[in-house]
Amino acid sequence: MATVSIDHIAMPTANAERLIAFYKKLGFTINDEEEWRAGNANIFSIQIGDSKINVHPEGYVAGLRGPSAVPGCADICFVWEGTVEECQEWLAEAGVEVILGPAPRKGGRGFGKVPSLSLYARDPDDNLLEWMTYT
Repeated sequence: MATVSIDHIAMPTANAERLIAFYKKLGFTINDEEEWRAGNANIFSIQIGDSKINVHPEGYVAGLRGPSAVPGCADICFVWEGTVEECQEWLAEAGVEVILGPAPRKGGRGFGKVPSLSLYARDPDDNLLEWMTYT
């Protein structure tokens, strides 16, 4: 199969400033933030390893996106390298409320055969965020 990974996904936000602050608090890099603030870029993105989330700020109009994309429509699963306890501590230190977990889940590794535990939270737009730890 020639398709091997996901390069990026896109999601709209109702409040770009609030979303940037949230993801920066968690240690994510925000690409093109300065350009967006200066009005030289229409969007910015959140970097995750070799992938990213393109963020469509409030008022952004795009012809190429899901027709029903609205803030809060994303469901994103991040892979945490470490223990579920370390992830819980990191989220707590960042002030992020875990709404569920740790809970056993089937992830993508080994076609769902590698054991994993997940923690769930929400970002300021109410997107569902999952941190999956493989055991």
